[in-house]
Amino acid sequence: MTTRPTPRSGLLDISPYVPGKSKAEGKTYKLSSNESALGPAPSAIEAAREVAGALHLYPDGSATGLREALAKLHSIDAERIIVGNGSDEVLTLSVKCFTEPGDEVLMTRHGFSYYPILTKAEGCKPVMAEEDDLTADVDELLAAVSERTKVVLLANPNNPTGTLLPSDEVRRLREELPPHVLLVIDGAYAEYVEADDYDGGLALVEEAEASGAANVVMTRTFSKIYGLGGMRVGWGYVPSALIDVMNRVRGPFNVNAPALAGAEAALADQGFVEENRRHNFEDMARLTQRLRGRGFEVRETLANFILIDLGTEDRARAFLKHQEEAGVFIRSTASSNLPTFVRVSIGAREANDAFLAAAESFDA
Repeated sequence: MTTRPTPRSGLLDISPYVPGKSKAEGKTYKLSSNESALGPAPSAIEAAREVAGALHLYPDGSATGLREALAKLHSIDAERIIVGNGSDEVLTLSVKCFTEPGDEVLMTRHGFSYYPILTKAEGCKPVMAEEDDLTADVDELLAAVSERTKVVLLANPNNPTGTLLPSDEVRRLREELPPHVLLVIDGAYAEYVEADDYDGGLALVEEAEASGAANVVMTRTFSKIYGLGGMRVGWGYVPSALIDVMNRVRGPFNVNAPALAGAEAALADQGFVEENRRHNFEDMARLTQRLRGRGFEVRETLANFILIDLGTEDRARAFLKHQEEAGVFIRSTASSNLPTFVRVSIGAREANDAFLAAAESFDA
């Protein structure tokens, strides 16, 4: 006889998401969560402080100011922007709103480790397509589509591999998917990409809208280059036929007032964004050169982290432990089916130097 509330079927089969480590005794450096190397813009900090005296008031549940600012910056329609408690919420809504229990959600083998979790939480089955040299493969994705496929989750650039699927290949994926299958392009690292033909997926959302299929959603976050990970605010650009559905399910007042104010201020400070981008790639090049000089296999990435292949699982674990003993937290990528790799965020200069010193003393 049942003596307590019973969890929904399948929930206890989910392995919880494990955030990057951040605490230990003594001085430590957190390079495990792909946070902004320079922190938040001073203007964002001040904007959040300014609303502190009105914390008894509910925030704007429609995020009107932030949506209008995003629309102006990106030349898109404010009415088709949804703002979420991090882009994770928008990703979750994309699955929640357009699947039924038992449907399949397609992703790549080494994609963001949260994708299987949010999929299973909605009673759906995650299906993983193989990649080509740690890069999404359109042919593999299309071959994995079944009559139960309802959503495709594609991070571009991808986390944790840092690889980018070219725009023409993403377009081919959209055009060859069945029109009822929703393609969700996760652009969490879009602001780090400087390719001329890359816009994070905005154009594909418009193309899908114009085609009548209306089957592309793009998501972005303020947690990376904008430095607002602690505030949890993200957004999505959605076809007009879908935005009403997602807003019906989105929680009321889902983004808090300091987060909305901070995000709007951060968005206006594109000079700070450029400074962060420049620091990221200058120090990424420095770390890569130094590590390769010591014999480490470092993968090229187009985000704010590097990926290092240690060759074996034992060596990867030893490297993680060695860094932690030196007060530097980096990330295992075993949860993304890459057990021999580690991921290292590009941090402030002092943190990066501490990581390099530990790496250069590693002899396992």
